[in-house]
Amino acid sequence: MKTLVLGGGVVGVTTAYFLAKAGHEVTILEEKDGLGLEASSGNAGIIAPGHSFAWASPRAPRMLWDSLRGGETAIRLRLGSDVHLYTWGLRFLRECTADRARRNTLIKLRLCQYSQSVMNDLVRAEQIEYHAITRGALYLYREKLGVAVRLGTRVTALRGYADRIDAALTSDGEMRADNYVLALGVGAPSVARTVGVSLPVYPAKGYSSTFPLKPGGRAPLVPGVDEKWLVGWSRLGDRLRLTSTAEFAGYDWGWTPRDFNNILKLARDLFPDAADYDRGEYRACLRPMTPDGPPILGLGRHRNLFLNAGHGHMGWTMACGTARIVADLMTGRMPALDLEGLTFRR
Repeated sequence: MKTLVLGGGVVGVTTAYFLAKAGHEVTILEEKDGLGLEASSGNAGIIAPGHSFAWASPRAPRMLWDSLRGGETAIRLRLGSDVHLYTWGLRFLRECTADRARRNTLIKLRLCQYSQSVMNDLVRAEQIEYHAITRGALYLYREKLGVAVRLGTRVTALRGYADRIDAALTSDGEMRADNYVLALGVGAPSVARTVGVSLPVYPAKGYSSTFPLKPGGRAPLVPGVDEKWLVGWSRLGDRLRLTSTAEFAGYDWGWTPRDFNNILKLARDLFPDAADYDRGEYRACLRPMTPDGPPILGLGRHRNLFLNAGHGHMGWTMACGTARIVADLMTGRMPALDLEGLTFRR
């Protein structure tokens, strides 16, 4: 069974792992010159099921309004001409009730707890060093499980016939397989639209900063999250990583120094002598968000196109669980987790 996994972030790579373990002949298609270079590498470095709170909550509309008036808020909005921002935004606002926020949070929490259990099993089975899971996992896929990786290959469209996909159209030409997994992060909606599938996924820009630790400084040993400002932090070897913000501004990877005000203020308040904050490395990344928060898994309109998209800021936390669920569905096994609130038709 030949399977093309479209996307080489943490979600695509973990999906490839479980499919290869199940006997599929898997090829990953990735546009960049390496795996996991987009949102997967701009994260806070935390596996955090407890950080499952739905961003669509009763306090979100006020934060969005304040951001339009120039306020420093954790969730921001920048108006533009992209019609998808407004259609997606209306669905997001519809989820901002207390009842829906609670429901969506519990769905995310259930998935994240399941995913952590799956990841723990994977780490034990493959004897992977936890802090080096990306490198270890990639080694296993390519050398032990035979997964092929095609870098520098951009997926531009899918071609469908009736209820099946018969090819992925890429920068390297047409590629065929028996099954296809759409795990392209913020690129998933545009590719899905080429075969008439409307995915409610939109970019939520996040800001990521990394600072060298000071010798003898009191840096945090345990990662954490400030829920007010949505700032997450963790130690990455001899560096301190901090990330923050969800800004709905379309497909814009740009940033300005002002975008990191919240991060720097919190870092200097909590960890004043931990790192050299004058030597930071800064970047923005786009997280693929659904209006309600949980990702979209399984079949859409085609019998051989499987969705694994919309993980938002919790790609690392959810990846093993969603990959296992999609692999189970593709191999005819009943997933161990109830899929209520996680499918395309929800």
